[in-house]
Amino acid sequence: MKISIVTVCFNSSKTLATTIDSVIAQTFKDFEYIIVDGGSKDDTVDIIKKYQNSLNNKIKWVSEPDYGLYDAMNKGIKMASGEVIALLNSDDLFCDEQALEKVVDAFTHNPKLDSVYADLYYVSQNDTNKIVRKWTTGKQRLFKNGWHPAHPTLYLKKRIYEKYGFFNLDFKLASDFEIMLRFFEKHKISSFYIPESFVKMRLGGETNKSFRSIYQQNQECLMAFEINEINVNKWLYPFYRLLPKLFQF
Repeated sequence: MKISIVTVCFNSSKTLATTIDSVIAQTFKDFEYIIVDGGSKDDTVDIIKKYQNSLNNKIKWVSEPDYGLYDAMNKGIKMASGEVIALLNSDDLFCDEQALEKVVDAFTHNPKLDSVYADLYYVSQNDTNKIVRKWTTGKQRLFKNGWHPAHPTLYLKKRIYEKYGFFNLDFKLASDFEIMLRFFEKHKISSFYIPESFVKMRLGGETNKSFRSIYQQNQECLMAFEINEINVNKWLYPFYRLLPKLFQF
């Protein structure tokens, strides 16, 4: 089973090398690594070129303007040739060298399985060894009750994207939430939870920069329920979504 790991980036020279190093360190080697750069103006492309030798023929990359994060993700997914696709952001990194191996083992034991997901550590922007918060996803529950997988730990069969669609570019902050809601609840894909942390995510992303961003993301989440025709209490949902996070610190 081949896994396609997709990293999208833009002016990511400060963090990209750490991300790539964590990919190279994986014990499972039947993967391809796809990097979609949005036309960076810093040293990002030079870093990608430097690592080409380390990754031999495993790396594909492109650097050109795009319409943002989710457009770049769609581009990377369409470039992928693997049966399973992982999305690892340019400021995230694997914290378990056996993450891919464990994912493949889960899919191998159940060939009809659609997805696998795990837990995640939020870490300091400047010190990835400093864990600030742990996202313990747990077994699948209803999205309207505040549950959803940690997106950087989600591994999906490529056929799921091909059958049910890609990231919706109408969403600026919560397209990852919308696509998971669409897959898990509207189309009822099968899933398997691995109760281990696979990824470290640096704090400081677009969705948690300010109260305004958090508010906008919550509004987009409510819109995701609406367009997928899934009932949710629009007044209580923001509390269901945010309250569990307070206990993760």
